[in-house]
Amino acid sequence: MEKLAKEEVGLNARSDARKSASCILSAANVSSEVQPSPEVWLALQTRYRFEKKVAAQLASKGMQVFLPLRKENRAWSDRTKEIMVPLFPGYAFVRSDRSVMRRVLVLQTAGVMGVVSFAGTAATVPPKQIEDLELLLAEKVPFSLYPFFKVGQKVRVRGGCLHGLEGLLTRRDKGKLVISIECIQRSLAIEIQGYEVELI
Repeated sequence: MEKLAKEEVGLNARSDARKSASCILSAANVSSEVQPSPEVWLALQTRYRFEKKVAAQLASKGMQVFLPLRKENRAWSDRTKEIMVPLFPGYAFVRSDRSVMRRVLVLQTAGVMGVVSFAGTAATVPPKQIEDLELLLAEKVPFSLYPFFKVGQKVRVRGGCLHGLEGLLTRRDKGKLVISIECIQRSLAIEIQGYEVELI
């Protein structure tokens, strides 16, 4: 009888140990699911003339948004007005993790047509490209839209207000530095006469 009781206690102890291990395993799975993935910059495709509305809505949802704008003169019959228009019409940038919840939050925004993707995977924009665009716009350096391309030597500007700016030095226009955002295939050209550059 005493032997039977000891065996029963042993069985209960093993069962409790299994339950405990199972609980630890479940907790580990839950904690790994809850941990958010690192945030990255994503390019969003928007409806025509919805770029500013998309940026405002995403900002109101607490998300970090970057919508590069440039000044443009618009002429009407009675007046000319300077307005701010998107640098890349039809696109905006948002910083987000890759969780399904955040993706749904972005895609449910009025005016968002989708996240720029390649082979079903969302394309990410290197933070350095966002920083370079922010610097360029903040310093009000003259630039022009430029056909997108990938060839040329990559250089970095040294000194001056554009210090640290990276881009491709064009071969046919040696005095121009081209900044490209690859995932949306858009480029800008900046005059860099007088700036010192170094190869990267």
